[in-house]
Amino acid sequence: MNEALPIRPSLSAEEIITQFSLLKEEQPEIRARNAAAEIGISEGALLAAKVGTDAIRLSDDPEAILKEIVTLGEVMALTRNEHCVHERKGIYENPSFFQHGPMKTGLFVNPDIDLRLFMSHWKYSFAVSEPSKIGLRKSLQFFDKAGQAIHKIYITNKSNEAAYDDLVAKHRNAVQTTTIEVEPYVPKAAEKPDTEIDWDKFRAAWEGLKDTHDFFPLLRKFKVDREQAFRNVGSHLALELDNSAARKVLELAMTSDCEIMVFVGNRGCIQIHTGTVKKLVEHGSWYNVLDPKFNLHLNEEDIGRSWVTRKPTDDGIVTAVEIFDSAGELIVTFFGKRKPGDPELELWREIAAKLSPKEVTNVS
Repeated sequence: MNEALPIRPSLSAEEIITQFSLLKEEQPEIRARNAAAEIGISEGALLAAKVGTDAIRLSDDPEAILKEIVTLGEVMALTRNEHCVHERKGIYENPSFFQHGPMKTGLFVNPDIDLRLFMSHWKYSFAVSEPSKIGLRKSLQFFDKAGQAIHKIYITNKSNEAAYDDLVAKHRNAVQTTTIEVEPYVPKAAEKPDTEIDWDKFRAAWEGLKDTHDFFPLLRKFKVDREQAFRNVGSHLALELDNSAARKVLELAMTSDCEIMVFVGNRGCIQIHTGTVKKLVEHGSWYNVLDPKFNLHLNEEDIGRSWVTRKPTDDGIVTAVEIFDSAGELIVTFFGKRKPGDPELELWREIAAKLSPKEVTNVS
């Protein structure tokens, strides 16, 4: 989803570690992702440089590893993009993997661990043991071909640490290299001009949707970008909101005790929380949910545009609040709790109705 950082292949593992150590001296709290960006490498390249000390390279079969995470018991799942971090505690039960031609996908569908996986992007896997304020912190970390983090799984005090050690030993890569080959993604293509799209046909197709999962194929059929569709389809289907929308959704969900669904993803993984939110905390530019099983960290400074969208289904209208960055990449999406076959929560519709539309300045 986000473009790869400029890569500096001339840096050796030793040079990377030296620069990282200097950064940690200056900024003890700096996170690996930010340190890698300052060095000018990917996070995956930084982690590879730690192989032999803090990291172990695992096999190139992430599916096999994921199928065995259930043995670890309760862990913490972390999925993020550039602007939002989604953390959920639970057990990795009920894995399913599917092959659709060249595309491989996966699912974990559980009350706590609820993931949609796009396995063609899963390239590198590591086991990591890092010192922290609470002792050694163990995790499994997965990266794409550009060295960007797709998904991380952290051991908690409720996890089976012996099972973690067994899994790492079983899936340890025979070759423990301190470098990875990184390949940047092709930049996103420019959107098709509005004038080349039959918006009446597109609007009719949107209004004829039977399932929310049919929306992406609809965009692909008409060769329309997501926000481009929102701008042109009509306010009864997509309305731009004030960029306070994400915060207001969380506040209104908390005060009304409404169960919501919070989707955060990147190229390789979408992670979903379903339930209430209780503890909301502002910290600088970050707005946070800090609940026992669910944490969300949203950088409000990075919000470019916010929308409420309404998609018809066989179960009635499904309302979403979709938050984008300035480049048009999706940051986080909110829904009311629902399952196929059930109508949308009325309480969720009331929340969506209370969100403020974007103010449009009249130009004379």
